Amino acid sequence: MNKFAAMFRKSPFEPLHVHVEKVMECVGLVRPMFEAVRDVKYADLENITKNVFKAEHEADIIKDEIRQTIPKTFYLPVLRGDLLGHLKLQDDMADSAEDLAYLLTIKKIVLPKAISELAMKYVDTVIRVCELANKLTEQVRVAAEDGFEPNSVERALELIKTVEKAEWESDRCNYKLSQALFTLENEISAVDIMLWFKIFGELGSLANSAESLADRVRRMLTSR
Repeated sequence: MNKFAAMFRKSPFEPLHVHVEKVMECVGLVRPMFEAVRDVKYADLENITKNVFKAEHEADIIKDEIRQTIPKTFYLPVLRGDLLGHLKLQDDMADSAEDLAYLLTIKKIVLPKAISELAMKYVDTVIRVCELANKLTEQVRVAAEDGFEPNSVERALELIKTVEKAEWESDRCNYKLSQALFTLENEISAVDIMLWFKIFGELGSLANSAESLADRVRRMLTSR
């Protein structure tokens, strides 16, 4: 029996916890990437992005091992499809972090000072959504170990609302930032404007994946 099969016998969310730790390693490098761009430290950016690519690859390896191991022959307290869906959404978060690493290194792009503060605020709102989703994954793991006892489930459902509110706040920040970006059309090139718009959109995808994970957890808990 491999290590993940043994983990599944303890809790269906134990292996997913191993995976999300690596995912959050990717997410944790998002702000340092933006800081390096803001501070025009491209050598630092290159080193950080290498770590993002490495962590994302390691997350993929864990994901594939879990997919091959999710048991079909013994009882699980949740549907196998729910576990696979949860795993995919976690992996989408790592993928978005990797996509951001690519976008931020396509060229030596400069973060305009006029939107620098708002951009970093947006980064922080997105990371908060991811951190809350990670906290939710931990809460669901606890709930599963408790046999989905009502109080544990209720705590998870309340946390889901917090994730959704945080994602809504990140959407509002993205909208304000995009408006501010397009006021700079006479100051920076159209290419840079569209690249930054793409980068901010990928940040939004990162937050959306975290919120989608929360929504999947709600459906899983309320359909029991």
